[in-house]
Amino acid sequence: MDPIFSVIIPAFNEEEVITESYKRLTQVMSGVGESYELIFVDDGSRDKTASILAEICQKDKSVKCIRFSRNFGHMPAITAGMDYARGEAVLVIDADLQDPPELFPEMIAKWREGFDVVYGQRKERQGETAFKKWTAAMYYRFLRSMTQVEIPVDTGEFRLISRKVCDAMRRLPEKNRYIRGLVSWVGFRQTAVGYVREKRFAGQTKYPLTKMFKFAMDGITAFSYKPLKWAAVLGGVISLLSFLYLAFAFCRWIFTSAAAPGWGGVVLFFQGIVLMAIGLMGEYIGRVFEESKDRPIYIVQEVLNGD
Repeated sequence: MDPIFSVIIPAFNEEEVITESYKRLTQVMSGVGESYELIFVDDGSRDKTASILAEICQKDKSVKCIRFSRNFGHMPAITAGMDYARGEAVLVIDADLQDPPELFPEMIAKWREGFDVVYGQRKERQGETAFKKWTAAMYYRFLRSMTQVEIPVDTGEFRLISRKVCDAMRRLPEKNRYIRGLVSWVGFRQTAVGYVREKRFAGQTKYPLTKMFKFAMDGITAFSYKPLKWAAVLGGVISLLSFLYLAFAFCRWIFTSAAAPGWGGVVLFFQGIVLMAIGLMGEYIGRVFEESKDRPIYIVQEVLNGD
């Protein structure tokens, strides 16, 4: 018999926190009073995460562990969890316990009211630098202004989705998946539950600045063509300014026999703009190239307690 709730927990090198995650999740879901399954997705961990999860699976048959053949990333791990989830409602939470599993009963109550998506919305972020908080706030608002799909600000993948939303997500063919954007794109009734995001229980963040930048670019390029339009407009403006400057330089040379200053700097400036526009187009072309290869999003090495 299929469980009522499926909880997806992606994990990568989380040996210091994975046991505590299991304990808190089990305590919360046992208190709900209905059948559930915990789906840990080991995203190619290189520490003891896999062995700890294997021990947990031996003791608790309500826990399923999906082991990837290598590290494929956070979004593929959540996607795999959705593919294996059997519950009528699917909850997603990271293993680091920054998002509190104790919020699940409130999300479930909203689901029972008829909402198909209940996402956690961060009211406060503890244990993060002022720079991280500021850049995150700016990114969410910038992304919202760029896209036609309304992606809620200050949210992550911490949420509940109904079975119909999970099935709709599984039918989407994208390889580079921006989960929170896709959940907004599929629609259905959605609402928020506010919470305070805590600092990590243990271990180090798996999203350094370089990964955060790539993640931000994935979100923008997956849901907006405005950067390409801006590049075209900027190119037109620069062409006009270049023509005006060329006319000024020609008139100066005709009437005064003196060359206009600053040619080298102007050329370097325009070359920089051109290279930026080419790089921007390359981001979009790269996404098309990745999609055209039609490789699987992830490869499973082993499933513990699977059907």
